[in-house]
Amino acid sequence: MAAGYETLIVEERGAVDWVTLNRPEALNALNGAMVSDLRSYFRALADRPERRIVVLKGAGRAFCAGLDLKQTPPPDRAANKRTVHDGLRLQRGIAEIYLAMRRCPQPIIALVHGPACGGGFSLAMASDLRIAGKSARMNCAYIRIGLGGCDMGSSYFLPRLVGAALAAELTLTGKFINAERALRCGLVSDVVEDDALDARAQEDIEYMLTNSPLGLRLSKEALNMNIDAGGLEAAIALEDRNQILCAMTDDATEARDAFLQKRTPQYKDA
Repeated sequence: MAAGYETLIVEERGAVDWVTLNRPEALNALNGAMVSDLRSYFRALADRPERRIVVLKGAGRAFCAGLDLKQTPPPDRAANKRTVHDGLRLQRGIAEIYLAMRRCPQPIIALVHGPACGGGFSLAMASDLRIAGKSARMNCAYIRIGLGGCDMGSSYFLPRLVGAALAAELTLTGKFINAERALRCGLVSDVVEDDALDARAQEDIEYMLTNSPLGLRLSKEALNMNIDAGGLEAAIALEDRNQILCAMTDDATEARDAFLQKRTPQYKDA
């Protein structure tokens, strides 16, 4: 069990980190401490190659209700209590969570149940895999509180996940999308009963852990890079580089031997 976080529970199960947002009394809303904890956790993963996969979930009856408005009051312009620079610093500090999630080499599996609103919706979208419980309800909550509907990477993630038309509907209205519709449009990869989320994630984890550590990391990198690639040639160039890097490792030899011998590979990340 990893320690040192005020609002996260980080449980190390073998090579997998199970990270639980732990403010259930506030529906796991993002307060200052949670923003700091998430930012620190995901930034640190770049230097922890022994952690191969991250599972992100919420305690209690929600995944994450978004920004905790009770602890983040709006600027008081009359009293000049917060400047534009203060606001931008706060905004960028939160946004760094999502950048760190995409930069970290470990695949992230989000287990979404109950509300996933605003910044919580973006936590799910910034993950690599999303599995929804039947209770899941997601929305771009920002526009419902007097802001624009695009925030915390939503205008980047959402059109790429569901297409421009549905992204516009969700962004401009702030309406909720439920688990079944999210599955139909490809926003999530599966929907299960809420109490089956951990077991469903374990299915994908077991597959990932039988793949080489470097291959897993480079696959996430290639998917990140090639969604915005300049064309097919640029995408293939990155794939070619990754395949040769993987092929030259001892783990590649071990994977081939294990496949031929019909056994589980024993990787050394070398």
